[in-house]
Amino acid sequence: MRDHDKKTRPFPCGEKISSAARCSLERRRLTMAMAITGATMLLEIAGGLWSNSLALLSDAGHMFSHLFALGVSYCAILLSCRTPTEAQSFGFYRAEILAAIVNGISLLVIVAWILYEAWGRLAEPSPVRGAHMFVVATIGLAVNGITALILRDASKNDLNIRSAFIHVIGDLGSSVGVVGAALVISFTGWTAIDPIVSGIIALVILTWSVKLLWDAARILLQSTPRHMNPGRIASALVDGIAEIRGVHHVHVWELTSGMYVMTAHVEVDDMPLSQAEQIRERALELLSSSFEIRHANLQFESRRRAGSA
Repeated sequence: MRDHDKKTRPFPCGEKISSAARCSLERRRLTMAMAITGATMLLEIAGGLWSNSLALLSDAGHMFSHLFALGVSYCAILLSCRTPTEAQSFGFYRAEILAAIVNGISLLVIVAWILYEAWGRLAEPSPVRGAHMFVVATIGLAVNGITALILRDASKNDLNIRSAFIHVIGDLGSSVGVVGAALVISFTGWTAIDPIVSGIIALVILTWSVKLLWDAARILLQSTPRHMNPGRIASALVDGIAEIRGVHHVHVWELTSGMYVMTAHVEVDDMPLSQAEQIRERALELLSSSFEIRHANLQFESRRRAGSA
């Protein structure tokens, strides 16, 4: 396997990291996030029962779904990091996208549940111990902030991690709302703020989940990445390598987040195969350095034959 075929992923500040190192790093991050999320979920269940706060119990329910989402993401990483097989020659990277879809759908279910519970609480208010609620919610807020920081960097380049990160951000926003609601309840006794805040958080999460599902669908449909232009890629090859006379039938898609695949027909003058192979190597280096395309299938054509076709 040539160097340009080795799977790497872009990380912050342009650093490249191998698949094995990436998998190990992401597993560690998710393991820490799961441990923190699970502990906080148990704390909020106890705190919700202690304070009679529906918001805290709802947030504990969110935590459980987010713990599930993190677990799905972890399993997807284990699967995606498996060595390619004859049947799965591209490897199992698409497992990450399937996990992102599962997480996105679970977010929609969570939104529906939050809105339903918020409506019920508005219709039938119940007393809430604001001070008790505030203590537990503040701890939850701090823990969610730590978890978000653990996953933040990896979420920029991995759709699977991003889906888990969105779950955590949803919890972070929920914790902010619960803390605010606890303060209002403590000082004013207005318990309606609890379901109102929950409803606002649900609408924000809805926006994130729809975008997540759309991004995952684009990858599964093998759409051209938004930031890539096939015409510009073709021009870069023609302008950057003098021996290339033309490039057509360019197709670019994402195998998974940040891993781009390309096919194209390349026109050159009639020449020995060994010389064409050298041009191919230079073209692959250009695609890797300029567009982060590290798997490209280039079909070379004689210019004379291409012109007569």
